[in-house]
Amino acid sequence: MEKPLIIQSDRTILAEVQNPAYPEVRGFLGTFSEMVKSPEYIHTYRITSISLWNAAACGVGYEKIVTFLQKWSKYPISHTLLKEIEEEYHAFGKIILKRGESGFYLDIEDPDTYRRVLYYEPMTDYITRVSDGRIYVTPVSRGDVKQALMELGFPARDIAGYEEGDPLDVKIDPEKLILRPYQEAAVDIFHAGGSVEGGSGVVVMPCGAGKTIVGIGIMARVRANTLVLTTNTTALKQWKRELVERTNLRLEQVGEYSGECKDVQAVTVATYQILTYRKSRDDDFKYFEIFDSRNWGLIIYDEVHLLPAPVFRAVSSLQAKRRLGLTATLVREDGKEKDVFALIGPKKYDVPWKDLERQGFIAEAKCVEIRVPLAESVSYDYSMANNRKSFRIASENPMKLPVVAHLLEKHRDDHVLIIGQYLKQLKEISRQFNIPIITGATPQRERDEIFAAFKKGETLQLAVSKVANFAVDLPDANVAIQISGTFGSRQEEAQRLGRVLRPKPGLNEAVFYTLVTDRSVEVKFARNRQIFLSEQGYRYTIEHGDHYGLHTIDQ
Repeated sequence: MEKPLIIQSDRTILAEVQNPAYPEVRGFLGTFSEMVKSPEYIHTYRITSISLWNAAACGVGYEKIVTFLQKWSKYPISHTLLKEIEEEYHAFGKIILKRGESGFYLDIEDPDTYRRVLYYEPMTDYITRVSDGRIYVTPVSRGDVKQALMELGFPARDIAGYEEGDPLDVKIDPEKLILRPYQEAAVDIFHAGGSVEGGSGVVVMPCGAGKTIVGIGIMARVRANTLVLTTNTTALKQWKRELVERTNLRLEQVGEYSGECKDVQAVTVATYQILTYRKSRDDDFKYFEIFDSRNWGLIIYDEVHLLPAPVFRAVSSLQAKRRLGLTATLVREDGKEKDVFALIGPKKYDVPWKDLERQGFIAEAKCVEIRVPLAESVSYDYSMANNRKSFRIASENPMKLPVVAHLLEKHRDDHVLIIGQYLKQLKEISRQFNIPIITGATPQRERDEIFAAFKKGETLQLAVSKVANFAVDLPDANVAIQISGTFGSRQEEAQRLGRVLRPKPGLNEAVFYTLVTDRSVEVKFARNRQIFLSEQGYRYTIEHGDHYGLHTIDQ
């Protein structure tokens, strides 16, 4: 069989998509590299420090990586490149953060690494003393130390242990919840029997695969006061509902900490928005007090790829707590993946989307991009606009509306979500097709009523802004029409696709449409988002506007 990979000295890997071996190769390739481009015939991956460190943390052996590359590479691999990969891979774990009778210290066997750490200027404020070959550091600076070592290129393996937190008898109701095998595996690997080897890190799972359930499973293992941080009030309500329905916890034991309510209980669910609220840029984040309001034994960061940068300061001081990150993708648009690795922990468990699809745990998804011509009525404005404005003009292209009409008619018996970035566009769709709409301004009670009607089938079509990107339980949605999105956001693509991936009765199929203005800046950003689909093994088709008769339509 012809080999599908070309491994280049700059750490990029070119993969031939049409090669018969590519489906076999793709899965393992993603365990130690990141996809950066995904056109039709050649996908480009890059081996990065973070990708190698996550592989090491997950137990993907260096020898296995090298054997894989040599087996599937068309051409001989540079010895220098293999040496670089080996050094980068083994950088993780060269420094081990431990706790001894005399305090916290760095265990470093390699003399050169030891010297580099000892004389690294950012470490000066954290080192308390050096004795018996150990570098002792201040316990309160545990997070700062790990960030500094990360920047030095030696991410620490932290086995200094945890504070247990105040106990809480959390039990899963066996009549209401039985963990799926992959969920049980994620809980086992993260908890690690309660040892210092577990207790901090990130679990990566598709939307609809039950990340909340994994969080509940870990709570039942840790059995301590727990703080859950999530993206918005809708997600907060979902967590509260799941906790009360699936466990022995009573409603009064689950507190809500949001703009609407400040109730701290043994289990408290808070939003990122309330944590990052302050009256002015110069003021302190007054609601950070929640981190000290209880002796937490576990902190769960839902959608950890969206953890706001200011919260990292608080996370840095919480290294003695068990920390669980939940996400559908480790990609952060702000480039702070290293902070997640250092402060939340490395990737502990990752289950491929296509594996769960094959097993029937999530719906089989068909991804279709529809290229729509730009309306004549806005073509002049587009030609004169700057990049940001031209993106919006292309996103709100009036020619998308006939396509929406066609798709709504085609899927008139399905549960359809129309997802968009711009409120004017969504409101026009809501008005023209007489369908309900949910935006950031929609009151929580009204949102709950609309979502309930959608779940019951009383409403088959629903328009939603980006407020529905995250942690919204819409189990009956089987068609999504994405009419506009954020600038090339892979994390957004993950969340929006996830809205239709929850398992369905019968055929268990879903369709994810993306409407893109042809020959515009929107095409470029759509390609960035499509990287995510390719990473997960999805094939997407591209259709053109003439398929919908758009060459005769202008609005």
